[in-house]
Amino acid sequence: MILKNKLILIDGNNVAFRAFFALPLLNTDKGIYTNAIYGFATMLMKILETEKPTHVLVAFDAGKKTFRHETYTEYKGGRQKTPPELSEQFPLILELLTKFGIKHYQVENYEADDIIGTLAEKAGQESWDVKVVTGDKDFLQLANDQVEIALIRKGISDVENYKPADVQERYGIDPGRIIDLKGLMGDSSDNIPGVPGVGEKTAIKLLKQFGTIEGVYESIDDVSGKKLKEKLIDHHEQALMSKKLATIDRKAPVTLSLEDCQYTFEVTSELIHLFKELEFQSLLDRIGAEETIDQNAQDEVFDFQTLSEITEDHLESPSSLIVEVTDSNYHYGDIHGIGLSNKTGSYFIPIKTALSSEVFRAWLEDEKAEKVVFDGKEATVALSWREVHLKGIMFDIQLASYLIDPSETNDDLAAISKRNNLSYVYSDEAFYGKGAKHRIPEDEELGGHLARKAGACLELLPLLQKKLDENQQTSLFNELELPLSLVLAEMERMGVKTSQETLEQMGEELTRKLTEIEHDIYEMVGTTFNLNSPKQLGEILFEKLQLPVIKKTKTGYSTSADVLEKLAPQHEMIPKLLDYRQLGKLKSTYIEGLLKVIHPKTGRIHTRYNQTLTQTGRLSSIDPNLQNIPIRLEEGRKIRKAFLPSKEDWVIFSADYSQIELRVLAHIAQDEQLIKAFENGMDIHTKTAMDVFGVKEEDVTSVMRRHAKAVNFGIVYGISDYGLSQSLGITRKEAGQFIEAYLDSFPGVKKYMEDVVKKAKEDGFVTTLLQRRRYLPDIKSRNFNRRSFAERTAMNTPIQGTAADIIKQAMVQMSERLVEEKLTTNMLLQVHDELIFEVPENEIDTLKRIVPDVMENAVKLDVPLKVEYAYGPTWYDAK
Repeated sequence: MILKNKLILIDGNNVAFRAFFALPLLNTDKGIYTNAIYGFATMLMKILETEKPTHVLVAFDAGKKTFRHETYTEYKGGRQKTPPELSEQFPLILELLTKFGIKHYQVENYEADDIIGTLAEKAGQESWDVKVVTGDKDFLQLANDQVEIALIRKGISDVENYKPADVQERYGIDPGRIIDLKGLMGDSSDNIPGVPGVGEKTAIKLLKQFGTIEGVYESIDDVSGKKLKEKLIDHHEQALMSKKLATIDRKAPVTLSLEDCQYTFEVTSELIHLFKELEFQSLLDRIGAEETIDQNAQDEVFDFQTLSEITEDHLESPSSLIVEVTDSNYHYGDIHGIGLSNKTGSYFIPIKTALSSEVFRAWLEDEKAEKVVFDGKEATVALSWREVHLKGIMFDIQLASYLIDPSETNDDLAAISKRNNLSYVYSDEAFYGKGAKHRIPEDEELGGHLARKAGACLELLPLLQKKLDENQQTSLFNELELPLSLVLAEMERMGVKTSQETLEQMGEELTRKLTEIEHDIYEMVGTTFNLNSPKQLGEILFEKLQLPVIKKTKTGYSTSADVLEKLAPQHEMIPKLLDYRQLGKLKSTYIEGLLKVIHPKTGRIHTRYNQTLTQTGRLSSIDPNLQNIPIRLEEGRKIRKAFLPSKEDWVIFSADYSQIELRVLAHIAQDEQLIKAFENGMDIHTKTAMDVFGVKEEDVTSVMRRHAKAVNFGIVYGISDYGLSQSLGITRKEAGQFIEAYLDSFPGVKKYMEDVVKKAKEDGFVTTLLQRRRYLPDIKSRNFNRRSFAERTAMNTPIQGTAADIIKQAMVQMSERLVEEKLTTNMLLQVHDELIFEVPENEIDTLKRIVPDVMENAVKLDVPLKVEYAYGPTWYDAK
C-alpha cells in the first residue's frame, strides 16, 4: 500500500504567542525563559504523535513590514511590542525545530499566512492531505476537501478542526467568503478597519443575502436599514481594501518545494541535550530518552586490581577516591564500592574490605593524606554514616569543573572527562541504567567502572588546576568552595530535628479546615460534588451557577487557578475554593511530604545542598527542599514549628541579611544616592519612592513604596516593562516610565548597566567580586533576542553572584568561629540569605555578638551589610 502524503503547516508566530500567554512565565535555573518554547514543544509533539505526518513546515513572519503595508500603512498598527521574555525564546524555538528535523521558513515582505497558503494550495493540487495549525481564524479561508484547519481556540491544547462543512455550520458561509466577512467586520487584532459599526452577525447576514462584498455593493439599494446602508456607502473603498488585506496570498514567492518539508522523526542526542538544558523533564520522559554506554569506551582496555587486602603500598599521595553510593540520596543509600587511583595503579575496593581494613580507615581519616575526589560532600557524608570521618580532601573535580564553567549542565564525571579529552569513562546513568532498568552489577564489572572513574579524576587534577589558575579562581576554589563543601557536609549529616507529632497535628488541623471549607461550599451551591474533580467542578461553576466560561480544555471547562482568580468576584464560593486548593497543597506536598523524609534512625530531616547547580553560585536544597516552604500563608509559616533544637534548653537562632542584593548593587554600581541611603540607615524602598515620584518621605504612600520595592528588586533581576507590569498590575507603558524614572534617579546604576555590558562584550563573561565567572556566548550575537538576554544576564549576575558568595563566605567563617569560641552551637540550615542555628541557652549572648560580626564582615563593601537575628523554641518562633 502506498502511504499518502500528509503535510502539517504550522503558523509559528501565532503558536509561539499563544503558548507564551497561555502559560506562566517559566524559566530555568540559568534564568532562561521557557514558557513559550515549552508550550510550543508540547503542541508540536502532540500534533506529530496524533497526525503522523510525512511532511512538516513551520512558517514565520519575516519582519514587521509586508506588501500589505503598501496598501494600508496602519496594517497591524497599534499592536504592543513583543515582550522581551517572549522575543528571547524565538531563537530557542528555531533551535527546537532544527533538533526535531523540522523545516522552518520565512519570506521577506510576506507573512507566515502567505507561505502556508501557497504550500497548502500546491499540496492540495497534488491530492496531499494538509492540516494547518494556527489560532488565527483568517486561515479558515483555506479550508477545502484537502486542507483542514486546526484552530487553536484557548491556550494551546483546545483545538477545533474545520473542513468546509464545519465553516459553513459555524458561520453559515463557505470558506471562500471568510475574506468578505473580514472585509465587512474588520479585524482589530490586525488593525483591519472594515466597515465601522458592522459586526460579525450583520456581516454574515449580508453575505448570506448578497454572496460577497462586491455583491453587497452591486445591490446596495436592497440593503435594509438606512444607517447600515449609509455606513456601507461611506466606507466602500475601506471595505474592499479590508477584504484585500485579509486575503491570504496563495502565490507567494516560496522557493521551497513540498519535498523540502519531508519529515522523519528520531530521538537524537541533540534533542535530548536541548530538553535537558531547558529542564523539560516531562518531555524527556515522553520521548523515552535514554543514554547508552559508549561501546568504544566500554571496550577499551583499562587495567585495575580488585583489592581483598589493603596495604600502605597502595595508598600514595595524592590518591583519587571514588565513594560510590547506591541511592541518589546518600543519607539513605549504602556505599557499594570504592575506586582508588594513584601512581601505583588503579584499584577497586569492595566496601566490606574497605571498612574492615584499619590501614584504609586510618588513611581515610588522615588529614595529611591528600585526596582527590569527584564529589567531596557526598563522599564525606556517605562515609560518616559508617562512622568514618573523611579528611585530607585537597581537590574536588566536580566543584572545580563547576567554577571553570557553570553553564555546563552535565556535571557527570563522564561529561567532564569528555570535555577535557578523556574518553574512557562512561556515565553512571548509562552504566547502571535508570528507573526499572537500574541495576548494580557484580564486583568484576562494577570494579572496572569505579577504577576508571578514579583514574579519570587523577588525570583531570592538573588540567583543572591549570584552568582555575588561568581564570584567577584558585583562591575562590581553595578558600571558599572547597571548605564550604565540608561545612555543608557537616550540616547535612547533622540534619535538623523534626517533630513528627507536630506535623501530624498540623495535618489533622488542615484536614478539619478542608472539611469545613468543603461543607461551606456545598451549602453555597446547594449540592455535594467532588471538589478535586475538574469535570464535576466545571459543571457546578458553568452549568449550575451559570458563571461565564473563561477557558475551555479538550476535556471540558478549565478550572485552573488563573480562571478561578478571574471568577473570584462573581461568586462567594470561589475564594473558598482557592483556599481549599492552597491548604490541600500544603497538606499533601509539605506536611505529608516532610513526614516521609524524617530519617528513621535520627528523627531528623537531612536535606541535601546542591553546590554545583546554579550559574549565579546560589545554593539550593533537595530531598526535601527546605528553602521552599511557603511562608506567605500563616498555615505555611506554621510548618516551621515542626523544626526544633535537638536538646532541651536549646533554641533555634536565625540570622538574615537585610536587602543584601541591593547593598551589593550600591557597591558595584557606586551609585551615590544608594550608598548614602544605606549609610544613613534609610528604608531603601521609601528612598526609591521619594526619588522616583519626587515626594517627601512623609508623603510616600504604601502603593508608592510597593511599586518602588518591585522595581528595586526587579532591576537586580533585569526586569522588563512587561515583567514589571505583570507584577504590579499596571500597563506596560506605565511600567516602562517607572523603570526610566528609576534609572534617571540612580545614574550610577544606569552607568553600571552600560559598563558591565560593554566589559562583557570584551571578555565574553562577567565575574562576581570573588571572581566567580559566568560565560555569555550570546553577548555579541547578531540575533537581537539572544543578545538582549545575555545583556540582562551580564547586568544581574555580578549582583546575585556576589550576594551568593558573601553568604557562602559567612558560612565558612562562621564554622571556623564556632570552633575558635569553643561553642557547642550547630549551624543547621541555609535558606537564601538566612542562616539557622541550634544554640544552648548559655551560648545565646555569644551568638548575638559573633553572628552579626561574622556575617556583616564576611566581605567588605562600601556600604554596611546589615544582619537581623531572632531566636525561639522553634524555627517558626525565630523570626
